[in-house]
Amino acid sequence: MHEDVTLAKISSQILSTHLQKNGSYHTFKVMHDDTQGEIVTIPAAALNLLVEILAQMAEGNAVSVVPIKKELSIQEAADILLVSHSYLVELLESGKIPYRKVGTRCRVLTQDVINYKNRIDAARMETLEELAAQAQELNMGY
Repeated sequence: MHEDVTLAKISSQILSTHLQKNGSYHTFKVMHDDTQGEIVTIPAAALNLLVEILAQMAEGNAVSVVPIKKELSIQEAADILLVSHSYLVELLESGKIPYRKVGTRCRVLTQDVINYKNRIDAARMETLEELAAQAQELNMGY
C-alpha cells in the first residue's frame, strides 16, 4: 500500500509536466523491461484523468472510475447520488431532477444528475460553514 502511494505521487508529478504541453494527444514510450517498449498515444483528456487518479492515490484515497452515459436508468442515477431507488423516484416526481419516460421506464440525463448533486453539495457546504461560524461565535472550541 505504501509503495503504491509513493509510486502514484512520483508518477503524477512526472505526468503532470506533460499536461502543460498543448495538443489533443500525448505520446509516451511504455517500457516492458530494460530493452523493450511500445509507443502509446493517448488523448489529452485521458492524461488529465490519469494524473488526477494518481494524485488521489498519492493522497491515499480510493478511486473509482465510472463511465458516463448520456442517459441513466433510475438505479444508475440513484447509485451516483448514493440514494435509494425509491428516494430517487421521489426526487423525479417532485421535479427536483428532470426525467423522461421511455415506454414504462424512466431515463435521466447524466448532466441533470450531476447538476443536482452539485446543488445539494453546495447547499451542504453552506450549511456546514454556517454551523462552523455559529460554533466559533459561541466559543464551542471547534
